Parts: sequence; C-alpha cells; structure tokens
Amino acid sequence: MKKSILSVIVLSMILTGCGDKEDTGAKVAAADIGAGKAIVERDCKACHGLNGKGIAPAIPNLAAQRERYLFNSLKEYKDGKRSHAALKNMTANMSEADLRNVAAYFASMPPIANAAATDVKHSSPYEQGKVLAADCAKCHGADGNSKTPGTPTLAGQQPHYLVAAIQEYHQGDRAKNAMKSSLRETDKLELESLALYFAAQTPLKRDAATHGDAAAGEPASAMCGGCHGSHGVSVDAATPSLAGQDAEYLVKAIKAYRTTRKNWGMQRYVAGLGDKDIENLAAFYASQSPKAADSVPTSTQELAAKCDRCHDQDATATMAAPKMKGQDKDYLVMALRAYRDDKRESSTMHRMSFTYSNAIIESLASWYSSQPAK
Repeated sequence: MKKSILSVIVLSMILTGCGDKEDTGAKVAAADIGAGKAIVERDCKACHGLNGKGIAPAIPNLAAQRERYLFNSLKEYKDGKRSHAALKNMTANMSEADLRNVAAYFASMPPIANAAATDVKHSSPYEQGKVLAADCAKCHGADGNSKTPGTPTLAGQQPHYLVAAIQEYHQGDRAKNAMKSSLRETDKLELESLALYFAAQTPLKRDAATHGDAAAGEPASAMCGGCHGSHGVSVDAATPSLAGQDAEYLVKAIKAYRTTRKNWGMQRYVAGLGDKDIENLAAFYASQSPKAADSVPTSTQELAAKCDRCHDQDATATMAAPKMKGQDKDYLVMALRAYRDDKRESSTMHRMSFTYSNAIIESLASWYSSQPAK
C-alpha cells in the first residue's frame, strides 16, 4: 500500500455506512409494476427510455437498479433534497404510491447490455502520475526527495497544494522560469495525478540548516501552526507541509510573499518578520521530522473494491446504495462531484468524497462504467 492523498482513506472508515440513515432497515411497500410502466411512458421515457437506458451522456441508466434506491432517490427530488428542476416538478405531482410504482417498474427491467464493457483493469491516477514525474526527477528527485539546496522536496507533500503551486508558476504568480515552462501543456487532471504520486512518496529529512537558529524559530512557528499543522505537518490537502523541507527553499518562499506570491494571510504575517526571523523559522521547520500524506489504495480496482462493500449488488441486501457497474460515466462523475461539493444531500457520501480530486473521480467513474451491468 503506497502512501498518498487524503483523498481516499475516508472510504475505509465509513464503508459500512454508505446508505443514509433513513434508509436503514425499512422495506419498500408493495408496488404495481403495470401502473409504474404507465407513468414511465407518460413522464420518464423521454430521458430514461422505456427500457431504463439513459438517452444521452450524464443521464443515468435506471434498468435493474435497486428498487429501494430508486424510490428513495425519487422521494429526494420530490422533497427538494436533490436539485434537478425537471425532476422536482415531475415528482411534485406524484404520490408516494406513484414513486413506488415507477421504482418497481425500472427495477424489474433487465440490465442494459454495455457493448463497450470490457471488465479491463485500469491504471490509477497514482500510476499515471508516476509516468509524469519523470520530467521532474532532474531537480526534485525520482521519488520527490530533492538533494539540491534551494529546491523543494515534493515527496509526501499535500496534493491539492502541489497542483495549485504548479498552476501559479504557469500563471506567473511565482517567479521561476524553469517552472513556468515545465508541464505547461499538462491538463489539470494530469497535474492531479502527478500530485498524487508525489504525495504518496515517503519524505526524507533534509540536511540541517546552515543558517538560522531552530530554537529561536520555534516561537515564531506558533502563528504558522494553525494552517500548516503541528511542527509543520499539514493535515489539509490544500496547505503545504513544512516539516523537513529544505531551509534555503523555505527562506526564499517566505520572502517571496513580500513580492510575487499572493496570499493575504501570508503577506500580512511576513510583513512583520525580519530576515533573521525568517532564517530562524526556516531552520526550525527544516529540523522537524517530515511525514507523508495519508495512505490510499494504489489502483482504481482496489479503491472500487472498497466502494463495492456498499454498492456491490450481492453485498447490500439490507441497504439502499445504488449499483454502479455499467452506469453512464458522465453521470457517475457528475454525481460524485455533487456529493463531494455537498450539492447532493448525503452526509455519508460527502464525508467519503470531499477529499477526492477530479482525477480520482474520473478514474473511479471510468472503471465502473466499463464493467458489465448486472
């Protein structure tokens, strides 16, 4: 198991609770499939087809989906817990019996045959990032542990921060010509994969600072700890870890907030520090023990296997989690992002996914959409 992002450890902590609390233990009342078919022909067919197949990207397949999940989803649209104007208006005119009948009808349909389903293995964002990291090895080391004074270590660094930092170089917000041109043609999903790879590596402690007094720098770190964590080990994916970082680099980085780097909080704090204060602060953080970001699965299949504890069709007879295999990829991406961004109501799904980068969501959606529906 490699070490990496945030992103994903939350899964294993909450896997047994992927259904919302109101779903637990309840049974869907008996339904009239024929009545459900009549409603589908009248209201649902234009988007989901009479056979339950979404007619366009980002429209989910409903055929053979779990009846309880479909009923709960329709009720959430009716109650305004999910935001979709057309579905909210449509379900507003339906009784609970109508909702049960529609859910029962779609659940009774055979699964949609997915001609493109291959059940192949997919590489993970981590593996994709490892390929991209070859371009960074000359300066930052193959595993992200730089040995060059003044060049930061990337191993174990927080992934969202790395993506933001690279983009700041590209935009000219950070002054470093070599970094401005590096990876300029790389899109954001690829940058996220690169960041995941470096976040997964074990950071090694750098040489002791040749300037500054670490003991004198410790009191000044009190202000920094609120964002950068105790002794410089960040627990926020968007805030860099400072522990064990190269002291020369830290001095340059801190001073840059006086000129080119833009961050209101950092600019205000740095304004009160003299050059000696900055050297002492850098010496303190350089002397601290670094720690890698959180552990995650090293492949998409390994991550999906943990999702399947709630979503696998044979493992959740008492739950209302949806089947995901063979589902439309664009819909899965949209739904996962909605849960992550707290735009779709489910405290459990939000806690699970709020740390996911778009690269992880894309990878999961690609894997599930390629599997045969059952």
